[in-house]
Amino acid sequence: MTTAIRYHMALLSMKAEAFGEFWRDRKGTGAIEFAIIAPLLIMAYIGSFEISLGFSIARKVSRASSTVADVLTQQASVDIETLDDMKDVAKSVMSPFEMTEYTLKMTGIKVTTAGTGIVAWSRDEDGGTPYQAGSTVTLPSDISSVDAFFVRSELVVPHELLLFAPGLTASELKTINLSKTYYFRQRVGDEIKCTDCS
Repeated sequence: MTTAIRYHMALLSMKAEAFGEFWRDRKGTGAIEFAIIAPLLIMAYIGSFEISLGFSIARKVSRASSTVADVLTQQASVDIETLDDMKDVAKSVMSPFEMTEYTLKMTGIKVTTAGTGIVAWSRDEDGGTPYQAGSTVTLPSDISSVDAFFVRSELVVPHELLLFAPGLTASELKTINLSKTYYFRQRVGDEIKCTDCS
């Protein structure tokens, strides 16, 4: 056997031995497993945080909307100033969460037939009239009391996902609208009139 052949055989034997040692070495296994599992754990943590925060804000939106309708139905009559103050009521209920861009619509509705009503007055957070007085609105099927008066409160609050990873998906998915609509029946008299609504 020539020297060159012996040299190549010894070299192959050393390479096989080195590969065997590399194959049996488990020192980096933990680091590799952590590198695979860590992103999944972080995503699960962020997801659970976002879900719990979203549910908390959704509960606040529901409570704020019902409070506005509840306060208005306790009045014998309302005026523009009272209706405009309702946005402060909604903001205080939403605390500590801020409401910057939101929609609040308050509407007095006289039920004419089952499932149908006529708008008596309407006001939004900007002082506008979202529904014209005298226009017809469709009511939920469970409101069947004819000649009753209801206050409808509609609150929509955009919620921006705080830990949303930028660049992963479209920016319009970063904000979701949390909304709640309530119908409360008047508590005093037969109708809640707005004394200075146009």
